[in-house]
Amino acid sequence: MTTEALLGTSDLPHQLPRFADIGDDDYAPALEAAMAEQLAAIAAITADPAPPTFDNTLVPLERSGTALTRVLRVFGNKAGADANPTIDAVRAEFAPRLAAHSDAILLDPALWLRIQAVDEQRASLEPEAAYLVERYVTELRLAGAALGEEEKARLRALNEEISSKETAFELALQADSNDLAVVVEDPAELAGLTPGEVSAAAAAASARGLDGTYLLTLVLPTAHPHLASLTDRAVRERLSVAQRSRGSRGGDHDTRALALAILRLRAERARLLGFDNHAAVVTADNTAGTPAAVRSLLERLAVPAARNARREQEALSAQAGFEVAPWDWPYYAEQVRASAYDVDLAALRPWFEAERVLRDGVFFAAERLYGLTFVERTDLDGYHPDVRVFEVSRDGASIGLYLLDLYTRDSKRGGAWMSSFVTQSTLLGDESAVVVNNLNVPKPAAGEATLLTWDETRTLFHEFGHALHGLLARATYPKFAGTAVFRDFVEYPSQVNEMWILWPEVLANYARHHETGEPIPAEVVERLRAAETFNEGFATSEYLAAALVDLAWHELAPEEVPSDVADVPAFESAALAAVGLDNPAVPPRYSTPYFAHSFSSGYASAYYSYIWSEVLDADTVAWFRENGGLTRENGEQYLQHVIGIGGTRDPLASYLEWRGRPAPIEPLLERRGLA
Repeated sequence: MTTEALLGTSDLPHQLPRFADIGDDDYAPALEAAMAEQLAAIAAITADPAPPTFDNTLVPLERSGTALTRVLRVFGNKAGADANPTIDAVRAEFAPRLAAHSDAILLDPALWLRIQAVDEQRASLEPEAAYLVERYVTELRLAGAALGEEEKARLRALNEEISSKETAFELALQADSNDLAVVVEDPAELAGLTPGEVSAAAAAASARGLDGTYLLTLVLPTAHPHLASLTDRAVRERLSVAQRSRGSRGGDHDTRALALAILRLRAERARLLGFDNHAAVVTADNTAGTPAAVRSLLERLAVPAARNARREQEALSAQAGFEVAPWDWPYYAEQVRASAYDVDLAALRPWFEAERVLRDGVFFAAERLYGLTFVERTDLDGYHPDVRVFEVSRDGASIGLYLLDLYTRDSKRGGAWMSSFVTQSTLLGDESAVVVNNLNVPKPAAGEATLLTWDETRTLFHEFGHALHGLLARATYPKFAGTAVFRDFVEYPSQVNEMWILWPEVLANYARHHETGEPIPAEVVERLRAAETFNEGFATSEYLAAALVDLAWHELAPEEVPSDVADVPAFESAALAAVGLDNPAVPPRYSTPYFAHSFSSGYASAYYSYIWSEVLDADTVAWFRENGGLTRENGEQYLQHVIGIGGTRDPLASYLEWRGRPAPIEPLLERRGLA
């Protein structure tokens, strides 16, 4: 066992971690050593007898924890993308210890005094340094640095308990999701799925020793993508019920008691910090500012979205000949889309072959906008055999590595995400970045093409938007590196990147039939564009329902959180009925027992961020269209004011400087069919 590959600086290109040299038993001792190293660095700062200055306080504070950050990035990715019982055990052990470690720094009274002293000198600092001081003052105050020692002791206990329960929630949800995967014995019951999807289901079953059967693994959102194409209604119902049963069946993997405990603890912590509820704490350090501002936007959109969903429901029920249930909606939506617009999304998959989408779509758009090129490095190993590594250059100069982990597996959590192994920081001498995108696309049998669904294609463009943010941001200080921006701003660049999916120049380059090479027919593209707002009532309603459930839970005071898990469905129903989103055929995109964003993934009281960011996104898409679209000049403008600045300045101030006005809501309303 050695920790050098984790603690030391890698000698591979761009400091790509030496994954092959890292064993599961290395993480615990590496975390121990790195935590001790950072605490020693903090002690040296607070023991400095010289008067506090930016250079003797903030600079060493930013340098501290470099090794810990390196270890946590590798470990966090391992835990999310390729976990096993050993890794799960390390997570469970270190979750409260890492919370305590963070508190030892954030609640250090001597450090707080020094930062306050530097804050008084802020006017004399250059802009990025001044903003760094401002952010530290805000974050430490919200973390409880100004509390008395007795209150800090309770805060430390709360943080450790919350961290432990959040980890337990994620582990239980993953286990229950694996247990609930749907086994199908008769291949006739899979009618409607593509040959690639059927072979992926067979391979998933074989991986669990269920040869001769087919396994439909579950996904994170409520609506499984297979519901749109499975013709057997009974199988659709089985799959839908399995999706919605996660975390609520009793037993070791039931997450409801954990969710309620987390809510109660978060609410108590908020009160200790001087806030009415957890939502107030979260929004205080985001661009939204207050829960009231968030609720105002969500409720403004809920009424027309619910109205549109009811109208869509009538059309779907007429097509079906009966009142559609949640497991029917995606299937009959595709039937109505086909009849109304002559668009069959499932039939388009041969034009969305993964390799072409990646190289000739995703990479192509980035080349046109930012001058990026991508060369696969088969000589560099990822953390799993499925992972591919690409070297990224800009105008001929190498700027980092992009890793892609496309396929689903039992050891990977649900959903899709981007994370970083290395971020650029001038202070640390790191002038390049290493980022990874994780998706959960079913892996077809060897030799078969990976044909993406329309949603998977959108997801790849979306997550690559995060990757671009991580690769192109430039900052002096580690705190501002890459995607280190406000939670309700971070989805903005990723959503903007989705616009290139149907951009004529991009689409013509990647959407070619995987067997014949023929481009997607122009008339099909026109029908796709005509159908862009189709089913948006459903899509907007299911999203808003989840965002409002997340917000409603976190608006509660500690004593208002239910104690009985049986009260969870009633609370959700009441929260949705209050805004007219209580449509049984349109369940929330996530329900409490499997709402990983809210209870284990850092989006607590912040799931609203997607629609909040989309206001900026829709306005930016309009700007690109008005100014010539996919050009290097436009890319430079966007880089200068959005993705190139990381967290180095107030993002809304930068947006205002660029656009000359705040983003209006009208482009979003039009896009969502809510105008």
